[in-house]
Amino acid sequence: MAPAPASTGDVEELPIRRPEGLQLKLAATTKNFQKPKRNDIDFFRVLFEGAIAGATAGVVVETVLYPIDTIKTRLQAVRAGGKISFKGLYSGLGGNLAGVLPASAIFIGVYEPVKQKLQELFPEHLSSVAHLTAGAIGGAAASLVRVPTEVVKQRMQTGQFASAYGAVRSIASKEGLGGLYAGGGAFLLRDLPFDAIQFCLYEQMKIGYRKSAKRELYDHENALIGALAGAVTGAVTTPLDVIKTRLMTQGAKGHYKGVTDCVVKIMQEEGASAFLKGIGPRVMWIGIGGSIFFGALERTKQFLSSQRQEKFE
Repeated sequence: MAPAPASTGDVEELPIRRPEGLQLKLAATTKNFQKPKRNDIDFFRVLFEGAIAGATAGVVVETVLYPIDTIKTRLQAVRAGGKISFKGLYSGLGGNLAGVLPASAIFIGVYEPVKQKLQELFPEHLSSVAHLTAGAIGGAAASLVRVPTEVVKQRMQTGQFASAYGAVRSIASKEGLGGLYAGGGAFLLRDLPFDAIQFCLYEQMKIGYRKSAKRELYDHENALIGALAGAVTGAVTTPLDVIKTRLMTQGAKGHYKGVTDCVVKIMQEEGASAFLKGIGPRVMWIGIGGSIFFGALERTKQFLSSQRQEKFE
């Protein structure tokens, strides 16, 4: 009878030797294919999710509150003695949404990761500086899309054009591409402080409320804080909004030569009270808009976060 095979425990395992050159090559290859840093992954994830949340919130707000914005624009654009029309309050909405969606996505997509990076640099008691700075940077990035969108929207709201395509084509042919950025300086003068103040107020009030309540905020609480932040910021920046509207809606044969000239002529021709034109609709529009925007923003961020957690479970 043949002897039984030896058990595996009795077999001596021989070491496998690789050539030294191959070992060095494998080590170098492994080194080259390092995994991306966790911070880099988080940065791009926050940017992507912020863009989706911002686009969603921006489109919802613009669609719901567009008629109020139209009335505000017509009140500000008309000079002394002029009358406004209440017809066509949704004029230009389609073209405006085409610009609002990417602009809102860019703003929040930039704001969220920049805010997080700055919060890592600043101590907790200076978090407001991080919020102010991130808001201004987000606004500056979004202005590349916001300015031409605003020019087209306001020209249509004041009855100068019937379609967004016709507006873009006419402005570009008569005023050049620079016409699509008419009043861009005044726009930045209004929007950069507006974005910085609104988001700083919202974030700081949210932090204070969370500390007081000792829990995370409910949806209606986020919406209420957003409404208050929007209303206060809207009221404070109304004079800048009047200047911006006048410059953007004046067309090729401009009545104003720039921001300074616009301020001087409004004071001479209409008085200081003209700088508060449309403040009622503006505060109402931005207050309600802040409520909807921040409510939709936080809800979308929560949804995206829950979807991401489910993937990894």
